[in-house]
Amino acid sequence: MELSQYLSMFIDESKEHLQSLNENLLNLESNPQDISIVHNIFRSAHTLKGMSATMGFEDIAALTHEMENVLDLVRNSKIDMNPFIFDCIFKSLDSLESMVEDIIQGGTGKADVSPIVVALRSIVTGDYKTAQAPAVTAAKEPAKGIEVDEFQLSILQQSIDSGFLVFYIEVSVNENCVLKAARAYMVFDALEGMGEIVKATPSVQEIEQEKFDRSFSLYFISKVDQATLEKEILNVSEIQSAVIITVDSESLAELSRPRTEVEAARQEIAAAVAEAIAPAVSVENIHNAEAVTAAVKPAAGGAPVASRTIRVDIERLDALMNLFSELLIDRVRLEQLASEVKRNDLTETVEHMSRVSSDLQNIVLKLRMVPVDSVFNRFPRMIRDLAKSLDKKVDLVITGAETELDRTVIDEIGDPLVHLLRNAVDHGIESISDRLAAGKSEQGTIQLRAFHSGNHVFIEIEEDGRGIYREKVLKTALKNGLVTAEQAAKLSDLEVYNLLFASGFSTAEKISDISGRGVGLDVVKTKIQMLGGHVQVDSKPGFGSKFSVQLPLTLSIISAMLVRLGSEKYAIPLSSIVETSAIQKNQIRNIHGNKMVEYRNNVIPLVSLSTLFNVPDFNEDLEEETEIVVVRKGDKQVALMVDEFIGQQEIVLKTLGKYLSGLFAISGATILGDGQVALIIDPNALIK
Repeated sequence: MELSQYLSMFIDESKEHLQSLNENLLNLESNPQDISIVHNIFRSAHTLKGMSATMGFEDIAALTHEMENVLDLVRNSKIDMNPFIFDCIFKSLDSLESMVEDIIQGGTGKADVSPIVVALRSIVTGDYKTAQAPAVTAAKEPAKGIEVDEFQLSILQQSIDSGFLVFYIEVSVNENCVLKAARAYMVFDALEGMGEIVKATPSVQEIEQEKFDRSFSLYFISKVDQATLEKEILNVSEIQSAVIITVDSESLAELSRPRTEVEAARQEIAAAVAEAIAPAVSVENIHNAEAVTAAVKPAAGGAPVASRTIRVDIERLDALMNLFSELLIDRVRLEQLASEVKRNDLTETVEHMSRVSSDLQNIVLKLRMVPVDSVFNRFPRMIRDLAKSLDKKVDLVITGAETELDRTVIDEIGDPLVHLLRNAVDHGIESISDRLAAGKSEQGTIQLRAFHSGNHVFIEIEEDGRGIYREKVLKTALKNGLVTAEQAAKLSDLEVYNLLFASGFSTAEKISDISGRGVGLDVVKTKIQMLGGHVQVDSKPGFGSKFSVQLPLTLSIISAMLVRLGSEKYAIPLSSIVETSAIQKNQIRNIHGNKMVEYRNNVIPLVSLSTLFNVPDFNEDLEEETEIVVVRKGDKQVALMVDEFIGQQEIVLKTLGKYLSGLFAISGATILGDGQVALIIDPNALIK
């Protein structure tokens, strides 16, 4: 039976299960004794195995089967979770995600996962316990320069036990070779086609950056013989020599326990895996998409239930939003006509239509809005892996994950946030020793927040690390010619910190494969600006930094206060308004050339919108009394002078297009019921 029609459903369901597996595994790492979490992980893995087997993706099914074997022992209290087991399962999830991504890109979802399978089987047999040393080196003379951790050691040892060949390889390039990194890449590419590279020295990143002399070493697992390997490596031009040594068990470590029971158990498991994995659902019994969903969607108690959700093409949602915005404009026009005609039956009909369309409006809006949690939920795992690789302790605190953004923005904001978070872990949070020396706790904290303000969403990334030092940034800026010495002396701290977003700017003394403060921040800024937002940074040297990203809600329907300035109409989002009021002209004060007004025992700035927007036919100096709208952004407030309040109204927020982008304090426009266009004021831009 043709299963291609179910492929998109399989991909969506797989991504959901993989995300659930990652989240539950992180929770289990914090609470290793909580067996209920293990049950949840087991159910997700079992469902993913059944789905994969049904769709014919055997490698995914086989790997999840090996995970099930380990999880079954854990949930039955036969083994306890430990760092080695966590690392194995996390690496299994990484491989599963890679295979699903390959399927998304049109591939077959196949991958060589034999090293991970070997490691998982060693957990089942108990053999991994013999490899609990912190780090070892091979006994062979050439291997002294390569250190492997317990996970890598276990992979090498179990590969030997499973019949694979393990090689130690030293490759040297010609002395006059110009593109060393390119030759090294060609060697790696040739080897990866024949097996698996377990460890390389120098690291792959250092080799790519040509941070090696003339030679590099690696451990390699394969079933190809030594002569074939040597031939393939030497086929790469400008390779001077390749020393290949076959590594045996004695070279890796002295095994202290007898192997008889272990081998028997391993053979039993290998025989079980060799059998065809029984699919969770018979393909012949699947007649429609609902059956597939019902088969692969587990309920809270583990029993399969039919899904009550459907997936809709986003273009259809765009069309629905545009149609409803036209309906809203007509509704406002009908309300105006009904008030002019003053017929009771017409008025009642229009009022009923208004109530129904308001309910419809809420549904249409919610269809396009997605919680940022769909982006945030992948960050805890990323931070965990980064902190472990850098030997740091980092706590990621997420707040406001329920904040909703338009789907188009959600799809694009992930990569910039990933870069900012990696930047915070690598160069923001100090090492444990540096934090203790500075009188801080050994665990750094990264705050990831999301919240609404007006018709914008703000996402903040704040860490309690070393902060950004003004002098260091200016030194680099002067060196790169970004500013002159005279300009540098006049820059505020915020302006100095924003130099980090200049193209190619970096204060990092050492380039890192994880991030570099400044490296790529120009790309982050460009991406956010393409979404109609902007990003800025603030810092307190020695105490941490905060990156703040402001994003628009894009096409949306909002409640706004319509105001008049002369002959023009403007809209101010209600979510930004604190209060409307009227003040006498003698209440306005001039402080250092700026207009201020007293408001609730406080003095706040007074902004003349007519002056700001150069509105004709409006002279505020002739007014003895003027209306004001008090708006806020966070804890900051400002009073806006207007000519007249028109009233509250539901409006459709439409962008002004690329030709009118970047207008100060204007976030879009709306069409009113009488056909007039009103500009929508962005209060966030008025408050600094």
